[in-house]
Amino acid sequence: KMTQQMRDLQLAQARKPPGPSSPNAAKRLYRNLSGKFRVNYTSFDEGSLVGRGEKEKLRKSYLFQSNAALFEAVELQDLDRVQELLKQYSPEELDLNTPNSEGLLPLDIAIMTNNAPIARALLQAGAKESPHFVSLESRSLHLSTLVREAEQRVNELTAQVVNEAPNADCSEKEKQLKAWEWRYRLYKRMKAGFEHARVPDAPTNVHLSVASSSSVQVTFWEPLSVNSAVVTKYKVEWSCSPTFSPPLGEAVIDKLKNLHFTIRGLVSGTAYYVQVSAYNMKGWGPPQASVPPFAIPSNWREYDGRAPRRRGQAEALDHLLGQVKTVHQHCVCHEPCKNQPQSRKHSVSKSLKHLFHPSSKFLKTLKRGLYLTAIFYKDDNILVTHEDQIPVVEIDDTYSCLLMQDFLWFTKVSCMWDEILWLRQCVTVSQSSCSCILQTRFKMLLAISQMQGLLGIQDLGQVFFEPVKDKQGNILIVTLKEVKTNQTFESVRWVPICKLQTSRKSVSSPEEPTALDTLLISLQDKLAYHQRSSHALSPGLYLGYLKLCSAVDQIRVLVPERLPNILCHVKIRSNPNISREEWEWLQKMASVEEPVPVEPEAETSQNHLFQELQVAIKELMTLVNIPLQEAKDFRLYSQEVLDFGGQVSFLLLLPPSDDVCTAPGQNNPYTPRSGFLTLPLQIFELGEER
Repeated sequence: KMTQQMRDLQLAQARKPPGPSSPNAAKRLYRNLSGKFRVNYTSFDEGSLVGRGEKEKLRKSYLFQSNAALFEAVELQDLDRVQELLKQYSPEELDLNTPNSEGLLPLDIAIMTNNAPIARALLQAGAKESPHFVSLESRSLHLSTLVREAEQRVNELTAQVVNEAPNADCSEKEKQLKAWEWRYRLYKRMKAGFEHARVPDAPTNVHLSVASSSSVQVTFWEPLSVNSAVVTKYKVEWSCSPTFSPPLGEAVIDKLKNLHFTIRGLVSGTAYYVQVSAYNMKGWGPPQASVPPFAIPSNWREYDGRAPRRRGQAEALDHLLGQVKTVHQHCVCHEPCKNQPQSRKHSVSKSLKHLFHPSSKFLKTLKRGLYLTAIFYKDDNILVTHEDQIPVVEIDDTYSCLLMQDFLWFTKVSCMWDEILWLRQCVTVSQSSCSCILQTRFKMLLAISQMQGLLGIQDLGQVFFEPVKDKQGNILIVTLKEVKTNQTFESVRWVPICKLQTSRKSVSSPEEPTALDTLLISLQDKLAYHQRSSHALSPGLYLGYLKLCSAVDQIRVLVPERLPNILCHVKIRSNPNISREEWEWLQKMASVEEPVPVEPEAETSQNHLFQELQVAIKELMTLVNIPLQEAKDFRLYSQEVLDFGGQVSFLLLLPPSDDVCTAPGQNNPYTPRSGFLTLPLQIFELGEER
């Protein structure tokens, strides 16, 4: 039967006209023919239907060619070609898990020829083994059949070539003979590979950790020896008994890109034992017990029953804001504006298409005063007015020096761009006190409203962490927002940033640039800061370094330039959870007066954390340019683990109490390397919240 299938396949291929020699050639042919068959689909005439049918036939032929090319690349052990095809086509287009006429899949050929690189590439793409091989006997029988039928076909073709006179048919049979001889050798190699293979060794570095109060996570590496057969899956087993009798559960992992597994739905406070075994075409290898041998699901909060710090805070703030609004909604000064929010809501455009009309009141030049500028950017382009100016509105032309308190208040307002009208009304109520601070803040709200109205958008983005100043007394508060939509806007043009920087005619001298010139010169740095400040850390447990420095009117915190919304840090491990046992050990270590803590027992989660902390502290000290011998005076913050959304957590490393905050004029003996900056503490807190 198998021989007849191969004969039918050869006859079908012999009848086909010569086709493209590769999927790339097929793709070019399909593209060319698509142009010839392109029709007007607005009319459903017979010609269009024929064109569609031809296109569908070409598409199927094109995909068939790619599937055949993949099999050929695997058989020829061409790793580059396999990777190219996997990148160019989806698994569905390649029919990655559809057996060929011999009942084989690409992964079967790769593992039975023991081609580990190709097998790994196929596995990462989602390849499976053939479902026909339900046992060792069925695989052995199938391979023997393939070898026997290929040998029989070679003998038949050899006899025909020897006995027939030289002609065109004989030449074709010689080609078939060579093809079958090559396939016969391939099947023999696959059969020998299967017969010499043994089950794989146990996985290595099987590590067990506590992931939460109801889960544990196991990570592992490949076996040191796979015994001439590629590992295609792993099995994780767990039990409450060290003998795994009775077993509680198991899971098979066939996606081998990341070798880890989280066991969920466990009981807090119960010890669970875990072991992992590997599988190849010869079966399951011996299991490997984890280190430590068991783990107890828990969380550090269970040590003293502490509730999450931020539980209910957002809801409480929303409730408080609602109460404040309720108190103010019947105020007399709100009556003339009662209908204003509704009309304003309809007048504010949902897009930027009406941006910057000629009647706008954007400023071209700055006088001595306080101003607001909004920067909208997309890729390497920036949005400008019809006069090629960055949008600027005036806040106060009599304001000569920006107090840090006013600037920090403005940054908090940036969290409520949608509530500016309501805030204006509230500040208007209190303005009767003639407070200079209230008047300035009311003018800030007016400028924000003006900018929102002129731009047709409420969200002005994130406030840059410091205003731009010049020697002429101008102060610019800068907001930044990235536009990610692909919408085409009317009456608006995007200008390349480099073009805007080179085409702007400066009205100041290089020695004393204006605030606008300074903004344009440093625009790339500000955009880079804005993009980096929105990046998030990958899940894990981190060691952070808290270093403050104080000035006359503010406290600043040291942060890395590459991630300015996070403290200086290094990653301890990928598991963000601190178990109760680990936290208890940290508490004991913090209470020890000796500078060197007692090392915990081997093969425990505490010992593993101890080793991870040692590595992380050395790395962190190098990062911030502090001699390692000084670390003996540092201490871990033992009051809590800083938790950020459940996926990222921090342990804090603190300098000696006298060095946590550097006072004005105080000399810091250890200056961090390049790549760091200091942010106002309130700005850092807002960035961390975002």
